[in-house]
Amino acid sequence: MPKGYWVVHNTVNDADSYREKYVPLNQAPIAAHGGKFLVRGGQSETMEGSLRPRCVIIEFPSYQAALDCFRSEGYEAASVERRKFSEGDVLIVEGYDGPQPGDT
Repeated sequence: MPKGYWVVHNTVNDADSYREKYVPLNQAPIAAHGGKFLVRGGQSETMEGSLRPRCVIIEFPSYQAALDCFRSEGYEAASVERRKFSEGDVLIVEGYDGPQPGDT
């Protein structure tokens, strides 16, 4: 079964409040749904197009788990706080389990 991913691009307008109020609230629902941070900010360079400056990618065991986490009561409470201190775009996407370049 393909994994599920949250792909988030956001602009944090108040980093201290974001870290103090949003981040602690997102931990439990993400962990409860098997989420794992693959990218959490860090250096990036937009090669084409225009994106927000912060990228976060969270891997879940399945697409359904990714949807369920985002729609959970716990994450909804966290997202209320997130929207106070940042603005962004969130995409939930199903991973790919098929052939890869170089496979024979």
